Amino acid sequence: MYIVTGGAGFIGSAMVWKLNQMGIDDILVVDNLSTSEKWNNLVGLRYSDYLHRDQFYKLILEGDDPFETDAVIHMGACSSTTELDADFLMENNYRYTLYTCRHCLNHGARFINASSAATYGDGEYGFDDDEAGIEKLRPLNMYGYSKQLFDLWAKENELFDRIVSLKFFNVYGPNEFHKDDMRSVICKAYKQISETGQLKLFKSYRDEYAHGGQKRDFVYIKDVVNIMGWLLENPDVGGIYNVGTGTSRTWNDLGNAVFSAMDREPNIDYIEMPESIRDKYQYYTEAKMDKLIAAGCDVKLTSLEDGAADYVKNYLAQDNSYLRTR
Repeated sequence: MYIVTGGAGFIGSAMVWKLNQMGIDDILVVDNLSTSEKWNNLVGLRYSDYLHRDQFYKLILEGDDPFETDAVIHMGACSSTTELDADFLMENNYRYTLYTCRHCLNHGARFINASSAATYGDGEYGFDDDEAGIEKLRPLNMYGYSKQLFDLWAKENELFDRIVSLKFFNVYGPNEFHKDDMRSVICKAYKQISETGQLKLFKSYRDEYAHGGQKRDFVYIKDVVNIMGWLLENPDVGGIYNVGTGTSRTWNDLGNAVFSAMDREPNIDYIEMPESIRDKYQYYTEAKMDKLIAAGCDVKLTSLEDGAADYVKNYLAQDNSYLRTR
């Protein structure tokens, strides 16, 4: 039995798809569907059962393991970088992760956790995924801090030889339509360009970056789940690992890749960034991937141009933005 928390979400549902590709369908999907459109991500995937997040949380707090779990891929969290309810993030992101990890350790199950590149803050201390330096990192928002807290707890308890915590950079690809404003810019760009012929990007407020020249590490969802699949097949690998491409690209590069995939000439307009996020905006991120490569991971990473082309042509343009196995 494999358990995927947040299993109807973006990365979680893509991981269910990946498990299906690996021939695995004994999967428990844990999530909180409520009135959202996340259920669409599960259509066409093979899994044995669904359990509401609160019921799952209650079971692990009671200490039993009725599932005889082999692994928990813990993607369940609030991923909004603008969420202001700190108590909610403490419970939903930090405490929930801590107890799920303890449950896995107590029952001999593999634990793969979703951390975040948001833990790196403004990048003042670089993007090195060495556990030794995580105390000095200063996230810029409460979301990043809630992820950082678990990594600090795991280090304090010397758990990184037994678990994995993954710092995802800017992930894009199928299965993200339900995320509303937290969808990737590629997804938003396709809609903007289709409707207006133009893409709007934020202006820069730093002299060293041109408008649209802010840089991020954009990683395709298929690469992300391939890395997690590799980690399941290599249970002796533990620690904090970055999940990106190792190559930082500008927002202009991303926009041009989408225009190219749509067979259109670039037409980019630069707009004011809301004042509420200007002081918390990451101008540069780039995943250091040396550590994961040194661990033996040989997953081939997709370029921004190739990833955008696959996403746009085979999903967005087909009005079929979901990964299916059936």
